[in-house]
Amino acid sequence: MAERVYPADSPPESGQFSGNFSSGEFPRKPVPPPSTYVIQVPKDQIYRIPPPENAHRLQYLSRKKSKRSTCRCCFCSILAAIFILIVLAGISLAVLYLIYRPEAPKYSVEGFTVSGINLTSSSPISPRFNVTVRSRNGNGKIGIYYEKGSTVDVYYNDVDLCNGALPVFYQPAKNVTFVKTALTGSKIQLTSGMRKEMRNEESKKTVPFKLKIKAPVKIKVGSVKTWTITVNVKCDVTVDKLTAPSRIVSRKCSHDVDLW
Repeated sequence: MAERVYPADSPPESGQFSGNFSSGEFPRKPVPPPSTYVIQVPKDQIYRIPPPENAHRLQYLSRKKSKRSTCRCCFCSILAAIFILIVLAGISLAVLYLIYRPEAPKYSVEGFTVSGINLTSSSPISPRFNVTVRSRNGNGKIGIYYEKGSTVDVYYNDVDLCNGALPVFYQPAKNVTFVKTALTGSKIQLTSGMRKEMRNEESKKTVPFKLKIKAPVKIKVGSVKTWTITVNVKCDVTVDKLTAPSRIVSRKCSHDVDLW
């Protein structure tokens, strides 16, 4: 009896797998076609080790990044130091203020005599003023040095009639000082309108003048002296006549300070 011959299974096509999953067999990896090569390269060689031709570029970028990071750190350190200094200075000033309780000196005009103003002639005048200024330092622990370079001027209707300076002196704490100064002017030409106005005001015994003082001072706190500070004093002074002795009818002073 002839035996039957069964045809053999055809080989699996590309992409198909053979095997019995139920029996624990797994599909085999596809065999690469002829003339195909598979090269496996470790990951650290791909991402961490640059090829030789790019090594110098990596070094340049690394140095540049390190330099930028160093500059950023230095800039942040400088800003932090400045901020700390500002905070410490503010705390120091607050402590000094609480300890010494500084207050501005007060000024007033106590004497103001006028001479040398002739209103009957059209010739230039050479006025003279003797001014006495009262300075009160009410601070308990602060002294004031009045330095050289001060100016004192007397104005009438914005015309500078005469000028002078304050003497150099030291005013201790809790002190009242009367400062006398002589002011002179030379060849001051007044308009006919000003002469007429001054004669009218003198007849009413109310001749107004403006006194302006600019004094450089240094403040003494304990044993420490500050930088030079400028005190500006402005006073409106009205007198009864333009001859000596004249009497002050009204006076009002204000002041401000230039710290720098």
